[in-house]
Amino acid sequence: MHDIHQALETVRWRIRTAESRYHRPAGSVTLVAVSKGHPAPAIRTAVAAGQRHIGESYAQEALPKIQALSDLDIEWHFIGRLQSNKAKAVSGHFAWVHSLDSLKAAQALNTHRPDTLAPLNVCIQINISGEGQKSGVGADQAAGLAESVTALPRLRLRGVMALPAPSADFAEQVAAFKLVYDAYETLKARGLPMDTLSMGMSQDLEAAIAAGATVVRVGAAIFGPRPEKTTN
Repeated sequence: MHDIHQALETVRWRIRTAESRYHRPAGSVTLVAVSKGHPAPAIRTAVAAGQRHIGESYAQEALPKIQALSDLDIEWHFIGRLQSNKAKAVSGHFAWVHSLDSLKAAQALNTHRPDTLAPLNVCIQINISGEGQKSGVGADQAAGLAESVTALPRLRLRGVMALPAPSADFAEQVAAFKLVYDAYETLKARGLPMDTLSMGMSQDLEAAIAAGATVVRVGAAIFGPRPEKTTN
């Protein structure tokens, strides 16, 4: 049986080791445990092991889990492609959206964010590799979207998210993440209020930390392989 407690400890050790190796302050990288495809009891086990930040990619799959785990102190992160018909559900139930890639989506999230909740934390997704099958704006479009987000009162711009093209080569991984870091720094230099660089997953989190990630999103290395692909 997959041991979530032990898997979490291993991932945390990897993060601490990378922080030290690449001269990052201890504790400067936040771990989001990505639970898509895994049931609520698995998330409950992770939370019992001290994991508070949980990521989901599909609103329809996530909402029953959020309800089932409402007794726990969980900060929910939406990391999947945001469909316009899911904006209300996402805006009302998540603390973070990492995958914002259009002004239309931003406006929908702002409209539906309940006044009783704090502003929704959002990251602009940049398609740094220019892959047609991936969401995200080009680095040259990110500033315009980011500036528009700052005018929406129920959203709080936090930073940038990216999913570079996969590579098994560490140097190539770092190079791709450095492009994201450079885009992030360019936006910050414009005076945009950003403190979050969300990049890196199970197979490349060390390279992401070396390049400046402040958030890594790890699923399989914590929860094990997903039983089946889930869709909305």
